[in-house]
Amino acid sequence: MTTHRPDPDQLLADLRREEHQAARGRLKIFFGACAGVGKTYAMLEAAQARQREGVAVLLGVVETHGRTETAALLAGLPQLPPAQVAYRGHTLAEFDLDAALARAPQLVVVDEYAHTNAPGSRHAKRWQDVEELLAAGIDVYTSLNVQHLESLNDVVGRITGIVVRETVPDRVFDAATEVTLVDLPPDELLARLADGKVYLGAQAERAAQHFFRKGNLLALRELALRRVADRVDAQMRAYRADQAIRPVWHARERLMACIGPGGGADQLLRSTARLAASLHADWLAVYVETPREQRRPDRMTRALALAQELGAETCVLAGADAAATLLAYAESRNVSKLVLGRSPATGWRRWLRPGLADRLARRTRDIDLYVVAHPDGEAPQPAGNALAGFYADTEAPRRAARGYPAAVLACAAVTGIAALLHQVFDPANVVMLYLLAVIGVALRYGRGPGAAVSLLAVLSFDFFFVPPRLSLSVSDTQYLLTFAVMLAVALVVGQLTARLRFEATVATQRERRTRALFDLSHELAGALTTEQIVETATRHVSAVFGARVALLLPDSADRVRAADDGMPVDAAVGQWVYEHAEPAGRGTRTLPAADALYLPLVAPMRTRGVAALAADEPALALPEQRRLLDTCASQIALALERVHYVEVARDAIVAMEGERLRNSVLSSVSHDLRTPLTSLTGLASLLAERELPPTQARELAASIRDETLRLSQQVTNLLEMARLEAGVQLNPSWQPIDEVIGAALRSAAPRLAGHRVRTALDAGLPILRFDGVLIERVLVNLLENAAKYAPAGGEIVIAARVADGALAVAVSDDGPGLPPGPAVRLFDKFTRGDAESAVPGVGLGLAICKAIVEAHGGIIQAADRAPRGATFTFTLPIEAAPSLPHE
Repeated sequence: MTTHRPDPDQLLADLRREEHQAARGRLKIFFGACAGVGKTYAMLEAAQARQREGVAVLLGVVETHGRTETAALLAGLPQLPPAQVAYRGHTLAEFDLDAALARAPQLVVVDEYAHTNAPGSRHAKRWQDVEELLAAGIDVYTSLNVQHLESLNDVVGRITGIVVRETVPDRVFDAATEVTLVDLPPDELLARLADGKVYLGAQAERAAQHFFRKGNLLALRELALRRVADRVDAQMRAYRADQAIRPVWHARERLMACIGPGGGADQLLRSTARLAASLHADWLAVYVETPREQRRPDRMTRALALAQELGAETCVLAGADAAATLLAYAESRNVSKLVLGRSPATGWRRWLRPGLADRLARRTRDIDLYVVAHPDGEAPQPAGNALAGFYADTEAPRRAARGYPAAVLACAAVTGIAALLHQVFDPANVVMLYLLAVIGVALRYGRGPGAAVSLLAVLSFDFFFVPPRLSLSVSDTQYLLTFAVMLAVALVVGQLTARLRFEATVATQRERRTRALFDLSHELAGALTTEQIVETATRHVSAVFGARVALLLPDSADRVRAADDGMPVDAAVGQWVYEHAEPAGRGTRTLPAADALYLPLVAPMRTRGVAALAADEPALALPEQRRLLDTCASQIALALERVHYVEVARDAIVAMEGERLRNSVLSSVSHDLRTPLTSLTGLASLLAERELPPTQARELAASIRDETLRLSQQVTNLLEMARLEAGVQLNPSWQPIDEVIGAALRSAAPRLAGHRVRTALDAGLPILRFDGVLIERVLVNLLENAAKYAPAGGEIVIAARVADGALAVAVSDDGPGLPPGPAVRLFDKFTRGDAESAVPGVGLGLAICKAIVEAHGGIIQAADRAPRGATFTFTLPIEAAPSLPHE
């Protein structure tokens, strides 16, 4: 066995995958063609064996279907009681996932992997319950029939005439740690059905008449065997890749057709398709581009399209050696047979230039070669002569045309320099000058000009410097070797230069694709609106593919419309693509007469739009271009879906905030406005219904006045907040802050009764320019807020000082302090402290203060006061006061 050094990146990826798998439980599926083959029986036998090994086994759910031999295997295995789920007046028994997770055994047996859980269960499908068990590190044994696989569901329905509704995604089947095939020949299965070992009574008779027919059982058995074989083949290829094994293992037939640019490619592909069908094998169609290609983009495009239509996987490779490139790819894909066309070279030409088949035959002993004959005149060129499509160096013809005159000039220049140095240096050193010219021209202009300058160099050296001079005759035969070496060096340098230039072109194209995807993804990740996505997508896709691009996005009625007027589009074709999520238009089998190619923008949740591309050349039909285009379309679709859900989340937040605000308003109105109204109604009723002494009447009148003032203040706050949100209109003037503080104390005097108020104003406070009425409103609100929370007889301090170029005014109290949480939230509308029921107010006073202070260019903050209480501080900017006129 030949092995090679593994890829370090692949090893790192394998290690990460193994770490992820190590944290999960192991899933073993007992897989069969249909019911009755013995899946549950085999599963229980395996569970009994694991329990004898000391493994903690738990039977989560097992369906014996009345089979006595299966029920006998339940003995000795602990069984989980089923969960009782109520549904439409009935009680259904389901797998108890929470109980299984709580008991946390090493292995849980969960029968009928595709079962649909009863409504009200945590998961809709039982395979989702199994996924949660695996994520918890618990191993699971389960059973599954082939008709329950999602990819084969419609095939089984056409064979049996019965469509199974319960299915399992193929991805969870492929991700299983182990799949055990439980197989039984159809005759034995029919005998078991007749003996009542599959179904009982009338159910067995119906099954024998419909599903359990021998033809159905044969077809289902073949499907099950093929599906397991596909899984084993994938595991084998993964193992070969992990171990870096290059020799082909002929475990399964896989064919590869080698397409060339010449005629006959259609017959080659059809022959390969027939051979693959007869061998029941999958196949690939490969195109190799080398530096010696012929430009036939139309032929290659048609050939690859035909290969895809015939069911092949297509690929375009690039390499300097077609045979080596083909063999390397064939070994990586475990190809067993190569199919190629007959070489056009015969006779002596075959010895001078061996065909691709001969070169492949010399290099491989593990892969069979099939040569397909073609009509005369239509033999395809070797696959190495593929067209210069995706990797073509489009500057090569113009560079070669400029190279031949440059070769003549270079040779003339070297001859002139050598003529000056001929008297000093030997002829051998003059030859080095010509070789330098040959290398320079070959590096700059390629193989053809390099060969031309080599011939001119040999002739010039012979004519001007080899005796007899000024003659092409040679007196010394040793110069013949010099001529031969000069010519050989020039040709070798030209060949190496062409190869390096081709490989550089391939690397440049790959880097360009990678860079294009990176730039597109990077800009789409930063796009915040649909318009930005449309602009970014059209600009990048147009630049990468050289095509006119338009995006068609759906409106509220799910009708696609062009997002801009960049190019005319067919709305009917775009609508069809949007509804069916399939490409259409130019280069496809659907609506091919359209002027553009229409691709659906398919995101994980739904199709988000359509991309229309109108290219001047059929370059979009190349596999690499289509893969790149599909990747770009996926990135655009993901960006559109992200922006859509961002808008949905923003609308939801706005709706939630509006709902919160509405509830706050209603709560405030219902509580803080209704309470004083109720008090006023009660007090007025007492005055109206009873004759009270003057003293009590005055007390009731005073209470009515207080409640009326409180109600008036709350209504005033509501109106003031609405006015401030519409825009604060300032009427500033120069005035001292102490006068405004005094006015605020007089306005808030009724609310400050019962509290000790102290002022602490620094001496020499500057005159400020502000709106005195609004700042007084700020101070009144802060004083009333302090009076609400300060205890009776408590102290309220109002202070003012200059700090950091601003005037800071603080109102402090010795109450309970600030509520838990960020202090900045206190200045939001309808936000109050914790004890809301005991303190009146609608939570607008501090919000009004914040709006007024910020309109003046200041800030307002709240902080706890030591040892207890709270302090609210706001600042006002200090400006240079105007000079007073002299008297």
